[in-house]
Amino acid sequence: MGENSWLAVSAGTTPLVRAQELRFAWERFMADDDGDPALVREAITDSWRRSSAAGVDPTGGRLAPIVADERETHDRYSEHPLHRASPLIHECLSAIADEAGYLIVISDADGTLMSIEGSADVRLRAAGDMNFAEGTLWSEGGAGTNAIGTALALDHAVQVFGPEHFSDPVQRWTCSACPIHDPDTGEVIGVIDLTGDLQTVHPHSLAVATATARAVEASLQLALQERDARLQARYGGRVSPDRSALVTPTGRAIGAVPRGWKLTGRLVIPPGGGELTLPSGAHAVAEPVAPTLEAFVVHALEPKRVTSVSKPLVKLRFLGRDRAELDTGEQITTLRPRLAEILALLCANPEGMSAERLCADLHGDGGSVSSVRVEVSRLRKLLGPWIDTERYRLTCDVESDVRRVEGLLAAGNTRAAAEAYPGPLLPSSEAPGVTRERERVEHWLRQAVMTAEDPEALWAYVQVAHDDLAAWKRLLTHLEFRDPRRPLAAARVSALRAALM
Repeated sequence: MGENSWLAVSAGTTPLVRAQELRFAWERFMADDDGDPALVREAITDSWRRSSAAGVDPTGGRLAPIVADERETHDRYSEHPLHRASPLIHECLSAIADEAGYLIVISDADGTLMSIEGSADVRLRAAGDMNFAEGTLWSEGGAGTNAIGTALALDHAVQVFGPEHFSDPVQRWTCSACPIHDPDTGEVIGVIDLTGDLQTVHPHSLAVATATARAVEASLQLALQERDARLQARYGGRVSPDRSALVTPTGRAIGAVPRGWKLTGRLVIPPGGGELTLPSGAHAVAEPVAPTLEAFVVHALEPKRVTSVSKPLVKLRFLGRDRAELDTGEQITTLRPRLAEILALLCANPEGMSAERLCADLHGDGGSVSSVRVEVSRLRKLLGPWIDTERYRLTCDVESDVRRVEGLLAAGNTRAAAEAYPGPLLPSSEAPGVTRERERVEHWLRQAVMTAEDPEALWAYVQVAHDDLAAWKRLLTHLEFRDPRRPLAAARVSALRAALM
């Protein structure tokens, strides 16, 4: 089989003979006998054991499960980093795919198939044989040993041939897959795979898939460098070289970092920003540069003994309450509704707002700029000089519950975001800007929860969204039969349906 243990066959292998050998070894394994280890690669037997432990049916009685419908799969793929690389992937693989009759497949980091490109006849046969279709789950736990799932399990390119697949219906096929990594975090974001008929197996397919994955990673790295340069050009002026740095949400510094921080790796940025501890032990705060949370300026906090001139850290709580709370570290103040609305808008616009824009976001077309200036002057009595009056902007360090939820959503931590969400932003406010921000956060959270396939995230969400029938129905379909929450969910679905009649 050659020296490369990740290859299923060598150039001189006769596919049908090799398939017969592997089928014999697979049958012995299924008969509770691991068989002759010389016949099967260690990576494959280890995968068979993982597949068996996961409860995958080797007879194919339970094919790869459908985890997303056509529309949801399309939406996921359109937002995935690999979607932008699809022209490059096609360019690299189309020639070999057309020649050998392979399908070009792209999955996400969970093993869900997002895109399948190739001959309509081959696609139809693959879908019929083994439910190989967009929206199905091809992790090892979903479909047993296969190149996509095993590449994800081992974080390595691998070829899987014929009866090396754990599930019998898949043994008519061969596949070569390579994982792709995020250049920022190093984490796997998806897999590129070539899948074809068993008799089309060739060692070059793994080499081509691997080369394509490396080309995609190189393009992602270039895009990352270009994005860093744009962030540096746009926000680098906010950095004081001796006490602050520009940092990505993943904690990677863009540009220089103060030497005294003793930073050798990444900072741990709280979701949405807020307090953190530097490697030197000093305290700091991460402030978002824009509502998009695309980067943060991390400021080292000055020691407590210089409180007369040091910038304060202000903590704000807006979610699920009509009267927001302002915590300056020295006292907690329950704010009047109008002051809460102003702070919510300034937090949502860290780059600052003109008096006219703030007035429009508070009052619509009927407001008075002079009344806004009066309210801001009242707010300054609480915050001191930490509101810039040339362009209304908070100049103190700020941490808010809204930013925390947004940060968790941006990081893909949907369950934690739902658990950190006690309710809408200033729910009684009718200020146009606040209403817009409230609806934006609500929509983002709901969309994330409804597509996360996580019953715990759904459960946390419906504790706040009591009347969301679709969310309760989705929760009910995800709860196991013996889950004690299932009767409650069923009763709530029935009550909400009845209310609509």
